[in-house]
Amino acid sequence: MSRVLLLPLDFLAAVDSWFKVLLPKLYPWLYHNGGNIISIQVENEYGSYKACDFTYMRHLAGLFRALLGDRILLFTTDGPEGLKCGSLQGLYTTVDFGPADNMTKIFALLRKYEPHGPLVNSEYYTGWLDYWGQNHSMRSISAVTKGLENMLKLGASVNMYMFHGGTNFGYWNGADDKGRYLPITTSYDYDAPISEAGDPTPKLFALRNVISEFQEIPLGPLPPPSPKMMFGPLTLHLDGDLLTFLDFLCPRGPIRSILPMTFEAVKQDFGFMLYRTYLTYTVSEPTQFWVPNNGVHDRAYVMVDGVFQGVLERNMRHQLFLMGNIGATLDILLENMGRLSFGSNSSDFKGLLEPPVLGQTVLTQWLMFPLKVDKLVKTWFPLELPRSSHPQVPSGPTFYSTTFPILGEGGDTFLFLPGWTKGQVWINGFNLGRYWTRQGPQQTLYVPRPLLFFGGALNKITLLELENVPPEPKIQFLDKPILNSTLHKTYIYSLSADTQNPSEPMELSGH
Repeated sequence: MSRVLLLPLDFLAAVDSWFKVLLPKLYPWLYHNGGNIISIQVENEYGSYKACDFTYMRHLAGLFRALLGDRILLFTTDGPEGLKCGSLQGLYTTVDFGPADNMTKIFALLRKYEPHGPLVNSEYYTGWLDYWGQNHSMRSISAVTKGLENMLKLGASVNMYMFHGGTNFGYWNGADDKGRYLPITTSYDYDAPISEAGDPTPKLFALRNVISEFQEIPLGPLPPPSPKMMFGPLTLHLDGDLLTFLDFLCPRGPIRSILPMTFEAVKQDFGFMLYRTYLTYTVSEPTQFWVPNNGVHDRAYVMVDGVFQGVLERNMRHQLFLMGNIGATLDILLENMGRLSFGSNSSDFKGLLEPPVLGQTVLTQWLMFPLKVDKLVKTWFPLELPRSSHPQVPSGPTFYSTTFPILGEGGDTFLFLPGWTKGQVWINGFNLGRYWTRQGPQQTLYVPRPLLFFGGALNKITLLELENVPPEPKIQFLDKPILNSTLHKTYIYSLSADTQNPSEPMELSGH
């Protein structure tokens, strides 16, 4: 009995709406129209999607043809294991793999799906992305250059992924599902031939030498690295804990619901949302607080009457115990750590997916505050915001900031946050991205020169530290990145039996 896959009409309507805007903009720049676009890819590694969904691929192919015509070359790309479900008659089939893979075997498999025309590796992996808590990914120069040389000897065509790395600014880092949730770092340096800051690396010159053996390369020197600068340290000043600014962060007020709602249900696409309820009875002894069925997506910062209690995290077994009087405020700040971009789980809802449980009591009657943190940071100067005393340690979600001038012409730089734990950082209202100093491997955040003011004008840096502010809240700007420093520790907070104040963090052996 054959299976019929029913495509969700609302999804297809959104796809059609998007491409009907995008593709006509590309049409004048197609090669046969005098432009420089010689081919266009339809979907990406869709053969890895377990549904083996040819219906959707045919829909896309028809849409592309209707909007771009018959003369443009349309192609697909998949890993070797995805060629069976990702290829489609009428679309040119290409494959992707890295220098460690068996090129002969993979190209022989590709020939089964594309018997004519050039062999194409449309994603030759020059490096790889990084996950928080793991080591910085590296691909050796010798392996990458040897793989390229072997493909060029076969007459194959090669597109390098990545040729130039980049940065996942803001909340756009993404995540993978490899049996567990793996959020990607802010840096997408990737160990690519051109670095995150756009500078040539030894890998670039080595690849250039290989290519020169097969065709002429442009004469003349390569652009030099951009100027870099270092300065600091700078001391940051306390603005106040996140709860102090709740009216500014959610000016429309909370959404009420008996059970907690997801980010998607309240149209919070990314960032943070605060969940609040009140204890209906006194909890006089430390009582376990948890969320069933791995229902924290992705990281929860728990507070009772404004006092930080600790962290619950997706796929992690944290032991968190709470106490509080009847009527005490229980706040849970939920962080969306990045949406899944690859893996088997295509439905990655964010927030509290299940109602939390305190002891044996399912907690209900929730207020949900979708937070507009970026908007608050951008309008920080005109507001007369209340100030708070120095928070307890660990501090919980807290804002810190300072201003500083830069004399001279300056250049790119890298923000280093020694002693800070985890959070989000903005410079002049621009969201640089996430830092997770205690997790690594990334220790610095790339700051491009255009984000900064020079000539004595004041720059402003704002941090939302989510867990633990260092005793001396200082930052530095370096002229080189630190991307490969993983501490291999997992930090949790616990409550001692005789106090409601959090104890010092305990270090557990990690990854």
